[in-house]
Amino acid sequence: MNKSELSRRAFLASATATAIMAGCATRPNTAQVVPGKRSPNEKLNIGAIGVGGMGRANIDACSTENIVALCDVDDARAGDTYKAYPNARRHRDFRKMLEAEAKNIDAVIVATPDHTHAAAAMAAMRLGKHVYCQKPLAHSVYEVQTLMKTAQECKVQTQMGNQGHSSDSIRRLYEWIEDGAVGPIREVHAWSDRPVGGDPWSTFPVMKRPAETPPVPDTLDWDLWLGPAKYRPYHPIYCPLTWRGWWDFGTGPLGDMGCHILDPAFWGLKLGHPVSVEATTTHWEKEVSEETYPRAAIIRYQFPARGKMPPVALTWYDGRLLPPIPRDFAPNQRFDSNGALLVGEKGTILHGSHGAGGLKLLPRELMRDYKQPPKTIPRVKDCQGAHEQDWIRACKDGNPASSNFEYGGALTTMVLLGVLAMRLKDRKLDWDGAALRFTNDEEANQLLNPPYREGWTL
Repeated sequence: MNKSELSRRAFLASATATAIMAGCATRPNTAQVVPGKRSPNEKLNIGAIGVGGMGRANIDACSTENIVALCDVDDARAGDTYKAYPNARRHRDFRKMLEAEAKNIDAVIVATPDHTHAAAAMAAMRLGKHVYCQKPLAHSVYEVQTLMKTAQECKVQTQMGNQGHSSDSIRRLYEWIEDGAVGPIREVHAWSDRPVGGDPWSTFPVMKRPAETPPVPDTLDWDLWLGPAKYRPYHPIYCPLTWRGWWDFGTGPLGDMGCHILDPAFWGLKLGHPVSVEATTTHWEKEVSEETYPRAAIIRYQFPARGKMPPVALTWYDGRLLPPIPRDFAPNQRFDSNGALLVGEKGTILHGSHGAGGLKLLPRELMRDYKQPPKTIPRVKDCQGAHEQDWIRACKDGNPASSNFEYGGALTTMVLLGVLAMRLKDRKLDWDGAALRFTNDEEANQLLNPPYREGWTL
C-alpha cells in the first residue's frame, strides 16, 4: 500500500479519534482543562497566518495582546494589516514563521483558505502553541479528526472561529430545549442564500477549470497559496476571494455557513454523528461538477435517538432554496436569507445565523406566554471580539474556550459529511460514527482523506 492508503486505514481504525468524536456534542464543554500559566493581566505574544479578510478581523479582536508576527502569501491582500501592525515581523511561509518565532509566540491565529487550515494549525500545536482557527476547522474529515486528537495530546487551548457559539442567544436556545419549550424535536430545517447571495458568493461563477494561464502577480506566492492542494496554474478566479466555491480549496456554502447556522441545533439537540446523509444538487455538467460547488443543493441527514431525545431528520438548503413554510408562521411572514427551524411537538424554534441570532418561539403566543428558564449555561463575557477574547482567556486560565477543537471538530465533521455527499450526489451514504467510515460506499471513504501534494503533510 502507498502512504495515503496506509494513512487512510490508520485513520479509519483510530480508536482515539473515535473516542474523541463519540461524546463531544453531549455537553457544553468537555475538553481537558490545563492549568493556566499566566496572569490575566499578562499579555500573550500572538502570531497570525492569513492576515487579510477575516484574518484581519481576528487579529483586531486580539489586539489587547501583543501581535508580534504576521504571515501571508499575498502581500497585496495583507497590505492593510501590515500597515496597522508595523511592529509585527512579516513572513510568507507559515512553516518558516513558526520555526523562526518558536520562542517568541505563545499562540497562533489561522485564517487561511479552508484547504490550508489543518497544515497550519497542526504545525502550531506541535510546537505547543495555542490555536484559534477559522471555520470550518479543516477541509477533510481526516484532517478534522487529526486536529482534535493533537489538540488533546499537546494540551493546548483552541477555538474554532464560529463566533456565534460565544453568544448569549445560543445558550438561551440550549436552555429552551432542555426546558422542553417546544416539546420533543424530530425535525430541523436550515438554509442559506449562498452561493447566490452574500459577498464574495454573489460574484462566484459555477464553472469548469479555466483554460487561461495569466501570469502570477508579483505580490503572490502561488505555490504557497496552493499548499497541500494539487497543483494547477494560477488564475484570479481562485483567489483572493472566490476560492470557497472550488472543491480543492473551499467547502462550499455548507462549509462556509453550516458551522454558523447548524451550530445551535447540533449543540442543543446533542446530535453527534448522523447515521446517513444524502444530497441532491443543480449540477449536471461533468466538467463543472468536478471543479466547483453547485448553484444550489439540498442535503438530508438522519440522526438516531440520543438518550431520551428522539431521532432527528435535518435538512439543509442553499442557493435560495427554502424549506416548506412552517405551520406556525404568521400571515405574510417570510424567511430571512439565513436561518433554521427546530420543529417540536408543541411549537417551533426559529433563529437566524451566527449563534441563533433573532431567536424566537413560534407561534407568537407561545413566545408571549413562555416563562424563561434559569440560565444554566455559563456565559461568555460580552465584549467586542468576545469569541477571540474567550480564547485568550482560555490560553491564560486553562479553562477551555466555548468552541474548542473538541466541539468545533465534531460540528465540522458533521458539516463535511454533507459536503462529501454533494460530491457523490443522488446516493444515500450510510455512516458508522464509531468506525468513522461509510458502510456502503468505498468511493465515499476515499474522500475522507484525500492525498496531499508532494512536500506537504500533517
